[in-house]
Amino acid sequence: MAEKEPESGTRLTALEIHENILEPGEKEIERPAAALLLSALAAGLVIGFSFLASAFASELVSPEHRRAAAAAAYPLGFIFVIMARSELFTENTLVPVVPFLEHRDWDRFVKLVRIWVLLLLGNLVGALIFGWALADTPMVEPTLRPALDRLATEATSGGFTHVFYAGIFAGWLMALLAWLLASTHSTGAQIALIWLCTFPISALHFRHSIAGSIEAFYLAMAGQASWGAMIGGFVVPSVLGNAVGGVLLVALLNYGQVAAEKETGGQADRARPERSEGQAGGPSKIQKEEEEKVDLNAW
Repeated sequence: MAEKEPESGTRLTALEIHENILEPGEKEIERPAAALLLSALAAGLVIGFSFLASAFASELVSPEHRRAAAAAAYPLGFIFVIMARSELFTENTLVPVVPFLEHRDWDRFVKLVRIWVLLLLGNLVGALIFGWALADTPMVEPTLRPALDRLATEATSGGFTHVFYAGIFAGWLMALLAWLLASTHSTGAQIALIWLCTFPISALHFRHSIAGSIEAFYLAMAGQASWGAMIGGFVVPSVLGNAVGGVLLVALLNYGQVAAEKETGGQADRARPERSEGQAGGPSKIQKEEEEKVDLNAW
């Protein structure tokens, strides 16, 4: 499919990006529950490859370079999920919110809450299954387990307040990613954007609720942390932080600029007088009669 050309300049405007999100968002909130759950389950499973890739990459370098290597490999699971069009809760703090902001009514609010609950449920079940497979099955070689343990402990530490605060920035980056992806149809550009937006989550120790839940469930399954500490100290605050970061810092702000632009454009249209006969740009009755006379004289 050919990429949509911007109306002016070399890049799409914020309004054009908004329109690229609005239509898919309208369709997204109408998807059947089974389709949303299965897509979310797939995303919760596949995002686990970010954890695995980070652990593997960190073992290839010296200790002082482990953090950078892990962060560089971290986007792998996100690339798999997003390019396969599976559904992550954190991406959907933007896409289904835009239709609700466009038409703020009870029906759309209920649909928004519905899609969030279904996606979060599917993502967490997928994360739980992947965490169990890592902890209780010979999925990976024993030599990789020290790296998995180290990364999981680092990613889930900090307590409720810190995880919530760090989760805000991860949610901000994920919703920003969804906005940026709507600006291009190029596969290469989309992969680059995914890497650029998810690399900082690992590098700066922000907290992504779904990718991090795999690490939390892995620790709980392996007996290295309690379920209460992982759910109450990581899963809950990271979900809340991601939602705040995505909705407040991207959905509301980016929609706000578009709404203001639409309102300004609408006022300009209403202020512009319609052309009538006799005004500039429209022939008057006398002009029409003169033109008819000229036509008759020509005969």
